[in-house]
Amino acid sequence: MKKVVAEKKLRDTVFQTDGKVGDFVFNKEVAAVFDDMVNRSVPFYNEMQRMTVEMVSDFALDDTSICDIGCSTGTTLALIDRQIERKKSKLVGIDNSKEMLVQAREKFDQLKMYHPFELRYADIHREMPLENASVVTMLLTLQFARPLYREQIVRGIYSSLRDGGCLLLVEKITSENTLFNRLFIDHYYDYKRRNGYSEMEISKKREALENVLIPYRLEENMEMLKSAGFGHSEVFFRWYNFCGMVAIK
Repeated sequence: MKKVVAEKKLRDTVFQTDGKVGDFVFNKEVAAVFDDMVNRSVPFYNEMQRMTVEMVSDFALDDTSICDIGCSTGTTLALIDRQIERKKSKLVGIDNSKEMLVQAREKFDQLKMYHPFELRYADIHREMPLENASVVTMLLTLQFARPLYREQIVRGIYSSLRDGGCLLLVEKITSENTLFNRLFIDHYYDYKRRNGYSEMEISKKREALENVLIPYRLEENMEMLKSAGFGHSEVFFRWYNFCGMVAIK
């Protein structure tokens, strides 16, 4: 896989503030530093991406779409573009943040993508603008969807996939066991400290995400995939309270 080198390197200082914070939003300020934010906030982020695009290449078909829902700054699609260089597929990025799509387009323009691509602004609570997809990726995105709509979203993805296609889903998860839940969260915050985040930044971001990012248990996610119609699902990545799942239609 050829390396993607057009990532932004602006330092994440969004929560270096003494003031009150509101709910977390993917606005212009967050979009500008998102590549740094996600690399310092998500354990094994690069390995997670590598594993994802490897499996994309296992299922990608010629003359189909490969869709990344919640594409943010386009990192996953840029890596897929290099991984499946010889496949005749169209890349589709979907996000509900116009600011993120601006960053993605700038990244793609710098990289000179091999495949035709389309970046779509859409709210997946209201529509699922997919068709003829052989692969759908959804990395750390479904957790931000309102729980009331999650089953509907997953069913929409299932309907949009070709037979034999797959959904690659990465989520932050929770545990029904309070001891494990506390330990995993503690170790996660230790990870953020090791990556240079202060106690104030950790606290402020936790406050901002409290009503926005609502994790499910692993069992709930797997049951949701099954209920949507996916015949086979498996965990392909796990680090404490982060989990990657692959589901095949």
